[in-house]
Amino acid sequence: MTIKPAIIFDLGGVLIDWNPRYLYRQMFPHDEAIQNFIDETNLLHWNEQQDAGRPFAEAVQLLSADFPQYENHIRAFHERWLEMVGGAIDGTVEILQTLKNNDYELYALTNWSAETYPLAYERYEFLRWFRHVAVSGELKIIKPDPRIFHHLLSIINRPANECIYIDDSHKNFLAAQNLGFRALHFQAPEQLQRDLSEQLKKAANHARETPPKITRYDSQP
Repeated sequence: MTIKPAIIFDLGGVLIDWNPRYLYRQMFPHDEAIQNFIDETNLLHWNEQQDAGRPFAEAVQLLSADFPQYENHIRAFHERWLEMVGGAIDGTVEILQTLKNNDYELYALTNWSAETYPLAYERYEFLRWFRHVAVSGELKIIKPDPRIFHHLLSIINRPANECIYIDDSHKNFLAAQNLGFRALHFQAPEQLQRDLSEQLKKAANHARETPPKITRYDSQP
């Protein structure tokens, strides 16, 4: 890598805290009942189909027909989607802000329904900091399919080895790594700060420039 890298963020689990349990704790008596519902309906796999472009109206109808005892819970996944969002992951947003202030090219690549992504875009101003956000539901391709990574590279107009890619999903991290990205597996903002700083130092050594100091996330008050 001989120039300042482009930096690509996943969104859910990296910048935005999303978890269906936030909603379903209001609808089930305990976590065991929630897990039974998720497992019995294969809910997360079902949701991946919306990330891949299936309309929610069709999805809700299909799953409700198979599990009529859960119809209200299935409908709530769509109708009360915002209640599954816990908020921004502040430490990662601080890192993103530092990168923005230092003129890095910022992009996002997310598995997200085209119907619900606009709700997040309206709520979180930092989503406007990206030059482009590739949303799987709009493209009808989900990670880890290599085609969605190649699509974003065609927009960035740079090779994978000039891009740092950040994702909390291990399978997506491995897919990016196999395609030649400088991939980072996100686990926490503190860890990302360390790993990203190391990657930027390596890039700066090649480019003979000094990288910015990435804002250190401190979880202590």
